[in-house]
Amino acid sequence: MSVRLPQSFRQSQQDGNGINVLEYGLMSERANSLGRHGLKVEAALAALKAWTVERQSAEERERLLNEASDAVWAFFVQRESCGLRNNRDAIQRYDIPNEVLARLGAIRT
Repeated sequence: MSVRLPQSFRQSQQDGNGINVLEYGLMSERANSLGRHGLKVEAALAALKAWTVERQSAEERERLLNEASDAVWAFFVQRESCGLRNNRDAIQRYDIPNEVLARLGAIRT
């Protein structure tokens, strides 16, 4: 009696023409970019949390809020390009303040 492998175990037709190699490279770059954006979010949020009223002005806090919201927005866009549509876990993991979330995608003049 002969046994046939399931379709999922067979080597794909696309393996030979480089499409999987290209897709692997694209996935790798998306993951790299997501990591870089995550580091930017961490840095922007750390700078915002380090702000104190004794040492810095209200304008400086406004600038830090804008930078943090821009970094978080870019991070969320990159997460979406990786197929991660729900941002609740990222909001909790990075402890993103509501005042930053409220500014996401805002256009400043």
